[in-house]
Amino acid sequence: MAHDDAVWRVLGHSVRGASHRRSGAPNQDAILWWSPAPEGPPIALVLSDGHGSDKSFRSEIGSRLAVETTMALLRELLGVLSRSPHLSAVKRTAEERLPQEIVRGWQAAVDAHLAEHPLTDEELARLEEKRGAAACREVMDHPHLAYGATVLAALVARTFMLFVQLGDGDILLVPDGGGVLRPMARDPRLIANETTSLCMARAWEEVQLRFQASDGGLPALILLATDGYANSFVNEAAFLQVGTDLLAIMQEDGAQAVEANLGSWLEEASAAGSGDDISLGILYRDDVVPAVARPETPVPDAAQVVSEASAGAHDGAPPREDGAQARGDERARIVARIKHEGPREPAKRGRPADLIDEKAVVPRDDAAPAGGTPDQGPAEGPDGA
Repeated sequence: MAHDDAVWRVLGHSVRGASHRRSGAPNQDAILWWSPAPEGPPIALVLSDGHGSDKSFRSEIGSRLAVETTMALLRELLGVLSRSPHLSAVKRTAEERLPQEIVRGWQAAVDAHLAEHPLTDEELARLEEKRGAAACREVMDHPHLAYGATVLAALVARTFMLFVQLGDGDILLVPDGGGVLRPMARDPRLIANETTSLCMARAWEEVQLRFQASDGGLPALILLATDGYANSFVNEAAFLQVGTDLLAIMQEDGAQAVEANLGSWLEEASAAGSGDDISLGILYRDDVVPAVARPETPVPDAAQVVSEASAGAHDGAPPREDGAQARGDERARIVARIKHEGPREPAKRGRPADLIDEKAVVPRDDAAPAGGTPDQGPAEGPDGA
């Protein structure tokens, strides 16, 4: 298919983590997608993972502000394309301006929320009880810590694709011919439970960005997932296999088969693996799915924060033929087998971005090394999610 003829659609889901259900914590992920028409291009997808530690006690708000801010900026970037036919101008604008504008836009949104909803005595007292007076003073001095979050984004336009990442999580490309690719190199510092974050000072210096012209070939699927998903698998190969399996399900039974089952798959992955909140968004080319199984309803202008209250939103999908249902059930078992190869106990306790040291990678586990500097490595570890 020629790059200028490709039609794209989107689906996604977010589930509250098994450990959060047990503790009563909210879903601290957020997911948002947009297209001006029932399908794209242009089409955009943004995810965010709120840290959810004791210090990041407003991270479910921080993640929502992250997806809203980033989506608004991606839509503005499309305006550059409308004013200039040259991809070089769009690429330069994205690389030179987008990282800083995402971080500063998020910080401005946090400041606006704080102006209307200052940190309460109850919130600070609870933090002091859990983490001590020093932690309380740190958040009072740097209130952005209370909202700490990551961000993942993908924008597909008619002539280019753009990928953005700050912090942990995964962006995967699944070609027609099989295999799974990453559009950006993985940050080697983001090991164990450490992450970069929007709440760090000069966080724009940690933003990864990849601009790619569409004439070099298009993937069949683009997957964005918060790190609770990859952390539910025993290894990288088991996680990457999900991209291939999802493409196979779509090619045989259509996007509705994935849409109808995605919430339950993610809940099973959290329960059997990380225990963390999990959000997964999929941008897919229309020609990779059977025409009879394509969604009949248009993509919403903005579908955001699929939380526990709407966890059953996809349960009412129209029934399929018995044969298709049987194939879909078998595909579900294939995905489930891969998921259940992962650890039975939470592999990640969701450590937050607690420091704002310039260029420091934020540790997300109390077992992380303490007392470091930006040049020496991570400093004090955070609390838990």
